[in-house]
Amino acid sequence: MQISEQQYKKMYEKASPNSNIFVDCLWAFCVGGAICALGQALGNLYMTMVQDIQVARTWVSITLVGLAALLTALGIYDNLAKHAGAGTIVPITGFANSIVSPAMEFKSEGLVLGVGAKMFTVAGPVLVYGTTASIIYGLILYIFHLY
Repeated sequence: MQISEQQYKKMYEKASPNSNIFVDCLWAFCVGGAICALGQALGNLYMTMVQDIQVARTWVSITLVGLAALLTALGIYDNLAKHAGAGTIVPITGFANSIVSPAMEFKSEGLVLGVGAKMFTVAGPVLVYGTTASIIYGLILYIFHLY
């Protein structure tokens, strides 16, 4: 079956609705900013508790990842991401969402073959290439004493 260029264009326009770029950017900016503001507030709170900036920053990361994973498991994070787009993907919370989403999708297949096997389908390559790149970068710095 051959489809003409005009027919394809009509099908394309029907399947992909137009979006308002200004509104999309505003949503991404506000939600991403809110996530970062939450991180800063948590950092300030943790600094008053532990008095060590490295420990406070670590706890901020742990808290944000944990909250994003919980909200993804409850289906809230994905609904937020529909409106906020990149505002939810760019911060560290997007990483947690990319791990939990496939796991939740395949939970009906069981804990091992469903959740365990699918958990790293999206984030796995990022972890592998990120770790590999950091090792190579570290070796280059070590060899050439660029630090």
